Amino acid sequence: MPETDGWKSIVASSLDWEQAHMSLESVVVGLAPELRSKKPEALPHSVWDILEHIRIAQHDLLDFCTNPDYHHDLAWPDDYWPKESRDVSDAEWEKSVTEFKREREELKKFTTENDRDLTATIPAGTGQTYLRTVIVALDHTSYHTGEIVTVRRLIGAWPPS
Repeated sequence: MPETDGWKSIVASSLDWEQAHMSLESVVVGLAPELRSKKPEALPHSVWDILEHIRIAQHDLLDFCTNPDYHHDLAWPDDYWPKESRDVSDAEWEKSVTEFKREREELKKFTTENDRDLTATIPAGTGQTYLRTVIVALDHTSYHTGEIVTVRRLIGAWPPS
């Protein structure tokens, strides 16, 4: 086993471990449908807004790493957030969670498969490396997962049921 296989596995596994914080799945489980779009007083986002933001950003980061024809089409920050806060159906909620998990698994697989040099520069980028981009996905999800906990506390929906 090459020396890099160990650290690549650690980086990949950090995308969903619960060693320093809860996973996204753990913080969204059991949230009543009528509370998914509820915004706490003085805060701009609901749990739904944050969940979708995480999913959209992770999708873009995965595309950036894996798509040789990647073009940055999303405008920051507007295109990385849902267009409006609204009630969401169970199907929309489940689709967002499922897509997040599926693409997180793709990102994990991307990180560990092949003899890819994760310190190499991404061709479509402006100097970013694959490793930096995977770490951004990890850090971004962790940050906003903590926000979901805060929103749930403020709307009286914590701990998860």
